[in-house]
Amino acid sequence: MTDTATQPQTSISPAAWALMGLLALLWGCSFPATRAALGEVGVLTTVAFRVGEGALALWFVIALRGLPVRGGWRIVGVFAVMGLLNNILPWSLIVWGQSHIASGLAAILNASTAIFTVSLAALILPDERLTARKSIGVLLGLAGVVMVMGVTALRSLDLTSLGQIAVLAASVSYGCAGVFARKFLSGQPPEVAAAGMLTASSSVMIPAALWFEGSPRLDYHPTTWMALLYLGFVGSALAFLCYYRALRLAGAGNVSLVTLMIAPVSVVLGALIFDESLSLSDYGGFLLLAAGLLVIDGRLFRRFAKAQESA
Repeated sequence: MTDTATQPQTSISPAAWALMGLLALLWGCSFPATRAALGEVGVLTTVAFRVGEGALALWFVIALRGLPVRGGWRIVGVFAVMGLLNNILPWSLIVWGQSHIASGLAAILNASTAIFTVSLAALILPDERLTARKSIGVLLGLAGVVMVMGVTALRSLDLTSLGQIAVLAASVSYGCAGVFARKFLSGQPPEVAAAGMLTASSSVMIPAALWFEGSPRLDYHPTTWMALLYLGFVGSALAFLCYYRALRLAGAGNVSLVTLMIAPVSVVLGALIFDESLSLSDYGGFLLLAAGLLVIDGRLFRRFAKAQESA
């Protein structure tokens, strides 16, 4: 989710780079933390812990800072839609997908979020035209997705293929959330928007988890509890706070580069902690995805053009 009131900036300060690096680490660690939790906890319960803890932590911060909630009762419906698109659907799909594929692979596929966001925005928002440069970036990104999944994924719908499709569907949901936020969340303090959507998600996921998977046990392994607490308080609440702080320092365009930094963190941690290994096509697909995102971003081209002009 982005803060549309924040204007993109052309430079990134050392403080902003540090925050973006921390954010990539926090969100990158969420993928192996999810895998650790799934050893004992069901999909719905894992998501319920994440949204519930995140909501509690963010409302505590909002109360301390005295941030206003704008929009009256209308904003409740907006929070509900954002909770569905930005938390309930994507987190449930990613958690289920990770029960069948490596955490590093899930992170690579999740990097396609920006590709789908740009594509959906071009279809829905009149001021987000799909230029030639953006079209090339989208095509490169989609080629990367195809390389990661493999051309046979749709022909043999086994659990591995379905896990990849679930994570990809989560990226589409994130893209829809970004477009919806652009239209309906402008002017809302971003911390409040994050807390509101997590609260709306909690009102759905906690009852669903209790109904389908029962009450969580108290005798989980300490590693499982650490993973669950990390996902809610660190991977959600603290990560959102770092994200919005980075937005204010660097602008939305610069912070989008975090998307490229998350997957390597998850791949390395997955290999170190769970001995995961990915194929060369997975790494090649990520490089294509990264190239697509850099083309969409456009900064490298602008800097190259300026260098040519000054030469």
